Amino acid sequence: MKNTKGRIRTALFAAALLAAGAAQADAVTDNARALLDRGDAKAAFALLEPLEPQRAGDPDYDFLLGLAALEVGKNTNAVFALERVLAVDPNHVRARAEIARAYLALGETKTAKQEFESVRKQGVPPEVAATIDRLLTAVERIEDQGRTTVRGYIEGTFGHDTNVNSATSSQSITVPAFGGPILTLPSSGVRQSDTFTTAAAGIALRHPLSREWALTASLTGNKRVNNNHHDIFDTGATDAHIGVVRTYGKDVFSAALQYNQFWVDNDRYREAKGFTAQWQHNYDARNQSSLFVQYSDLNYNSEEVRNADRFVIGANFAHALAGFKTVFYGGAYLADEAARKDGFQHLGHAAFGVRVGAQHEFHRDAKVFVNLGYENRHYHGEHPLLLRTRDDDQWNLGVGVAWTPAKSWLVTPQFQYTDNRSNLAINHFRREVVSVTVRKEF
Repeated sequence: MKNTKGRIRTALFAAALLAAGAAQADAVTDNARALLDRGDAKAAFALLEPLEPQRAGDPDYDFLLGLAALEVGKNTNAVFALERVLAVDPNHVRARAEIARAYLALGETKTAKQEFESVRKQGVPPEVAATIDRLLTAVERIEDQGRTTVRGYIEGTFGHDTNVNSATSSQSITVPAFGGPILTLPSSGVRQSDTFTTAAAGIALRHPLSREWALTASLTGNKRVNNNHHDIFDTGATDAHIGVVRTYGKDVFSAALQYNQFWVDNDRYREAKGFTAQWQHNYDARNQSSLFVQYSDLNYNSEEVRNADRFVIGANFAHALAGFKTVFYGGAYLADEAARKDGFQHLGHAAFGVRVGAQHEFHRDAKVFVNLGYENRHYHGEHPLLLRTRDDDQWNLGVGVAWTPAKSWLVTPQFQYTDNRSNLAINHFRREVVSVTVRKEF
């Protein structure tokens, strides 16, 4: 009897230990799930990874470990953990989708494509299917890096512009250099509104030179026509570039020669030629930053005194929240535009600016976006007629929706607002533009 009681006590003690272990295990996975829900994958991985020798084979644990590993960039660890989940439950749709993402991050595009297509066939909800379609498109783009590709687009825009000439709303100005008389501005120097139509097209080529190097080139053009009586403000532009790109691990280096021709009222107004160079670093699937430098040689066909050298240096970043439905981005830059002709330094300026924005996918076929920019321009000399050194603060706001009604089609209704606050009345203006753009890619 005594031995029987001892065995019962031992069994109860073992059961209590097992129950405590199970409770602790549940607490670990519950805590990890809560951390992932809050977007703290780093803490979730730190919690789960030390327990892998003891808990590997538990599908709930393995799935959370795989998800955390994928979010922090431990893609090989993610594959091993998610493979264990699929070994137990081959129909675990989420695990199969996540392992496809892990293979994509590892550069195994063929396997990633197979896994995504397998998930797609399992009757997932429409929003999940749309996400998979986008990821399959990303896989195709990665595969394109190994072969020569040519892509293009055509687009048309219709809209209304409250200030087609970016001019002041004042009818007259005071000219201190002439003793302060009030001069009436011509109609072309005063704010004019109109509806407009724009047509644009472009083509881009990418040709791989090796596994790391590629040649890029593009040619784009656009023509904007004001629909009523302001055709003297019709504009057009062509842009061309040729460059090279080097991809090395998480770093992408690019450099290109650029050329731009800008027309006003069908006359050549300005030519710009120069170069740009950029270093982009991809920290993981959700974080990216870049540094860039640009130089432009600006030449004005009918106003040579405005010819200038323009330099820009800046940095950008982008961050996607978990699930990739919301992306934040921004940047800052410094610029200097120096007039080359002596005596006209007041036409050049130094500038600094910042830009921030966000994009949110609120429907499987639609994203709302908003962006805000600020630029300060301080000019290099006193205006010879207005006897003041110009200083501008310009704000830009954009809000819109990017809607994809069908593959390769994009419809973008948007609103843009510009407020240029200058200490010279002739340069103070506001502008509102409402437009709809329809774009077809091929």
